[in-house]
Amino acid sequence: VASLARPGGNLPGLSMLSTDLTGKRVQLLREFVPKANRVAVLAMKGTPATPLLLAQMRTVAQQMGLTLVIQEVNEAEALASAFAAMQRAGAQMLIVQQAPFTAANRKMIVELAAKHRLPAMFDLRQFVDAGGLISYGPSIPDLFRRAAHYVDLIFKGTKPADLPVEQPTKFEMFVNLKTAKTLGLAVPQSLLARADEVIR
Repeated sequence: VASLARPGGNLPGLSMLSTDLTGKRVQLLREFVPKANRVAVLAMKGTPATPLLLAQMRTVAQQMGLTLVIQEVNEAEALASAFAAMQRAGAQMLIVQQAPFTAANRKMIVELAAKHRLPAMFDLRQFVDAGGLISYGPSIPDLFRRAAHYVDLIFKGTKPADLPVEQPTKFEMFVNLKTAKTLGLAVPQSLLARADEVIR
């Protein structure tokens, strides 16, 4: 699109891009491991959103005094070696980029995070349902509801090119208490109180 406000062409809608939440995600994850100073990033190689995420991570790492361990992958066969590299580098927590690749391989990613005892932050609830520790990101049901409004406007004659690409406005946090216990992590009550749902 030409811009979010004036996309032009025939592609309005809603964006799930939420790299601006990177600092918040790192902050929430660090509540589980307050003394962590090395954070791994599992990113998808070759997507337009990846440089945005990594730029945000570098800024956050500098502000919080963290060392980054970046692993970019784009095939499932590379995941095991990526996690092994994170472990060798001494990573103490993990941020996983939301992408079609990570969503399709969420079970393997969650299992590898558990195997390497890495507390991991995800964007979507599906990862927490699969056994991931915590997610914080846009509310998918809210995006679906707002998408219906766009369809209604177009049916009533609004030109798609005149509709902005909207950013998420509602965010949700899910915590898997069982995973926290398996990793030997104490879950701060303040974090549980802020969670939209705690999976036991």
